[in-house]
Amino acid sequence: MQMLRFLVGGLLFSPLRRPVQASRGLVPSSHSNSGSRAFTSTCPNPSNSMEKKEENPFHEMAREGVPRTDEPTDVAAPKKEEQDLPKLSAQEFRIYNRMAEHMDMFHENFRQSWNLLMGACTASKRPQGMSIRAFLSVGEQFCHHLTVHHTIEEQHIFPVLARKMPAFKKELQLLTQHKKIHQGLDKFEEYIGQCRSGEKELRLEEMKRVMETFGGVLWQHLDDEVKELRAENMRKYWSPAEMRSLPM
Repeated sequence: MQMLRFLVGGLLFSPLRRPVQASRGLVPSSHSNSGSRAFTSTCPNPSNSMEKKEENPFHEMAREGVPRTDEPTDVAAPKKEEQDLPKLSAQEFRIYNRMAEHMDMFHENFRQSWNLLMGACTASKRPQGMSIRAFLSVGEQFCHHLTVHHTIEEQHIFPVLARKMPAFKKELQLLTQHKKIHQGLDKFEEYIGQCRSGEKELRLEEMKRVMETFGGVLWQHLDDEVKELRAENMRKYWSPAEMRSLPM
């Protein structure tokens, strides 16, 4: 049966899909007591990713239904203050910057979804023509897709990059941001679920208060992660040959 989809404010949404638990072993974890962070891996240690040439994690995100935009934003573009090293050739730049661009396209979809939800809360009304059910579905999918995105990152991207890049190591900047984000995201997902079940009535001012508990760290993270992956930073840690061998 063809998957039903609906378009809202330029964003394409589809009915929720459960994270696949077969292709790469995503199974329940004790990482959190909430469903938002309830996945871990039964796969071999991701530190062997470069040797084994596992499936590209960005391809897995797409297959799991995590949306992305068609183009990256200027967050993935090089900045003048980063041009201290010898200039990269066009080919070298493409090699070094590709992870930043791919990551930013996923992140931009999260930004757009957030803006739709928060915009409605701030205006105290849903987008024109959008039912409560459709609006809550946007919130559900935002939670689900962000959880899948972060799960794949933590299992198959961060462990590889952490070999050389301090920002991707455990308990440092980016993983700490993940934890702070999901403290609020878990509550947001719970609130959406209560509204969907009828346990609570949707109140946009209440929804806004929940979103504000993690909005700042989320937006900071969406930019910080891409900046770490930009060409001018990646070239400090990886050779072009190593970049080609990364499973991303």
